[in-house]
Amino acid sequence: MTKQIGDVILDVNNISLRFGGVNALTDISFNVKEHEVRAIIGPNGAGKSSMLNCINGVYTPQEGSITFRGQKFDHMSSRQVAEMGIGRTFQNLALFKGMSVIDNIMTGRNLHIKSNLFMQALRIGPAQREEEQHREYVEHIIDFLEIQAFRKTPVGQLPYGLQKRVDLGRALAMEPKVMLLDEPMAGMNLEEKQDMSRFILDVNDEFGTTIVLIEHDMGVVMDISDRVVVLDYGKKIGDGTPEEVRNNEEVISAYLGTGH
Repeated sequence: MTKQIGDVILDVNNISLRFGGVNALTDISFNVKEHEVRAIIGPNGAGKSSMLNCINGVYTPQEGSITFRGQKFDHMSSRQVAEMGIGRTFQNLALFKGMSVIDNIMTGRNLHIKSNLFMQALRIGPAQREEEQHREYVEHIIDFLEIQAFRKTPVGQLPYGLQKRVDLGRALAMEPKVMLLDEPMAGMNLEEKQDMSRFILDVNDEFGTTIVLIEHDMGVVMDISDRVVVLDYGKKIGDGTPEEVRNNEEVISAYLGTGH
């Protein structure tokens, strides 16, 4: 079954980002269409994480604009961007190591909790019903990610590949329209990468979540992406289908090496 790619959901226009005198990003433009898997690749220091940080409100670029579902935003906090529907995982796991898997994933529901802290603490009336609904949603994610056996396990005790899966689950718990994945497969062995690739495609397919990911493993990128944008030294040097990018001379010399 071919998947239905929709209209543009995220539009990045002429973004430039500087730190002091250093240009991290220079005049970058690309778009992301609804329901696609969009990869951002490039050598170390190319500006990939900086780009994600601009999209999710960690950095404010000096020039350019980002439009999400028709709404242009600048000077937005990460929380405001998350409330708009953009979720994020991080390269360095920001999980709560002493907390269980289920409690870590529950933190992703914070944006959706309506009852106040006092009611939550006492677990009275609407607050208790609301928490039960959120837990139900989280249990669905735990089943989906095949980590039922570790529901109550402190995350710090899990192998790295499973911690990455919990991180994905926490982002998924926010019910984002677009999920930004920052090197979801860094440090994984082949089997873990295959598992993670499958989960990313399933999230894209079953939850209908649009995916933007940074990834170093070219094999993975070529396998799971619909389109790829290539950065080098903060500039865009390629953009297109995996096939087009693979055959782009500038990309080959900058990144892929002729061996590919």
